Amino acid sequence: MTLIVRSESPTPERSTVWLEGRLDANTFTDLDEALRDITPMVENNGTLVLDLSQLDYISSAGLRSLALLRRNMHDRGARTLLLNPQPQVKKVFEIVKAVPVAEVFANVAELDQYLDHIQRQVAGGPLP
Repeated sequence: MTLIVRSESPTPERSTVWLEGRLDANTFTDLDEALRDITPMVENNGTLVLDLSQLDYISSAGLRSLALLRRNMHDRGARTLLLNPQPQVKKVFEIVKAVPVAEVFANVAELDQYLDHIQRQVAGGPLP
């Protein structure tokens, strides 16, 4: 099985990458290569969202790729948030404690609520 990596036209503030298939020892380099092109387009303090709704499987090699991505983004002051993981993938995250629970969102509405909250904190009050 393969891994399909898609992204929207990235903006400096927020970009989304969709993963479909299996992220394992045979496919992790596909993700690493795709992210090499995408992550430089996200500015420091920006956000990269990985939509995992179509990711069926993740192995230790896949976890390694996500850990490297998170570290690289963190070093630039940017963040990586995970969206819609399937139950089996979410369970792997829970077991290995690879991703902080606060950075995994069940759906877009939950992610947007979190981002709204963060922006309100920075702005010091209600947003228009």
